[in-house]
Amino acid sequence: MRKKTPLSYIELSKKNLIHNIEQFKNLAKEGTKFSVAIKGNAYGHGQKEIIKILEPYVDYFQIDSVEELELLRKNSAKKALVLGYAQKSDLGKAIELGCVLSVFSLEQVSTLSAMAESVDVRQEINIPIDACFGREGFLLGELPKVFMEIKKCKFIKLSGIYAHFANIENIADFSHAQKQIEEYEKALLKAEKFCFKDLQTHISATSGLLVYEKEKGIHSLIRLGIGVYGMWPSENLKLLYKNKIKLKPVLSWKTKVAQIKILPKGRTVGYGLTYKTKKKTKIAIIPQGYADGLDRRFSNNGFVLIGGTRCEILGRISMNMFVANVTHLSEIKLEDEVVILGRQGKVEITAEEMAKRIDTINYEITMRINSLLPRIVI
Repeated sequence: MRKKTPLSYIELSKKNLIHNIEQFKNLAKEGTKFSVAIKGNAYGHGQKEIIKILEPYVDYFQIDSVEELELLRKNSAKKALVLGYAQKSDLGKAIELGCVLSVFSLEQVSTLSAMAESVDVRQEINIPIDACFGREGFLLGELPKVFMEIKKCKFIKLSGIYAHFANIENIADFSHAQKQIEEYEKALLKAEKFCFKDLQTHISATSGLLVYEKEKGIHSLIRLGIGVYGMWPSENLKLLYKNKIKLKPVLSWKTKVAQIKILPKGRTVGYGLTYKTKKKTKIAIIPQGYADGLDRRFSNNGFVLIGGTRCEILGRISMNMFVANVTHLSEIKLEDEVVILGRQGKVEITAEEMAKRIDTINYEITMRINSLLPRIVI
């Protein structure tokens, strides 16, 4: 009996995911540790499914919140970096579940220390440095107070200091990245002066590894994100590594044709009357929409794949369905496969292509996909 597939679902390639992480591990110096970002439901791919595949290949999973930590602990005991802000009422849960917690203020350090002492746990923390990033983290001038406070807290263990690159994927101009590197190195020197040793240092995500660290092993940990999922941080980096690394998309978004009919010339399609047929037009109703994560800006501005060909989206994307032009398909039937994102035969729609159409970034395309859609690993 043929295996039943859901009406609409996300297909994940285990082979491609493993291929991608091995590409990056081969690029890094031997002994470098790796974390993989699984925040935002693993960039829309599905946290649980990605954890199960990648657990043997990583040293840490990186998440944003205590809520994501709770989900992680249902599937893995792997060390976790919680790099988002944990509010006071969540600190107890964070300690209980076990993680390396990022701290954002002196007040948070002392509160966390008191909570850890009450349950006789030495809580591991990482300190974020605002190295010319202008987002979260401590400025250089604040660090002496921070380090003195940590020294006083017997139930706090500082295990790492990290920062974020702002635009290192812009390989045409390395000046800001260099400024950030220098600021971060000053922070590490300050930590040394306070006798903090054997710290885990990390500033590079996918782009940082490709542009800055490569085989040098400058820092002990790399935080992989977008690249693991088969997407490039920038077109420039893709061209730079054209003959060196091949990244393979992990995610495909699939559904089925729900209805086929022929509209006469001059008939409007969908809400808002934004499209009118110029001739007799065969259309297919596709049962996905903006509630499922397909951005409304793809209205009259996108394609899907049916029968190994591109089919234009006509009219507005609705909450749960949209219309595709299938006039050119002589053979099409109910429940034929529709690919919104991914490959069908020799034709492919990439997250990069979709992102360009609506002026956004590739991983916003995947991250917006509704977490309720089934994830199927192949």
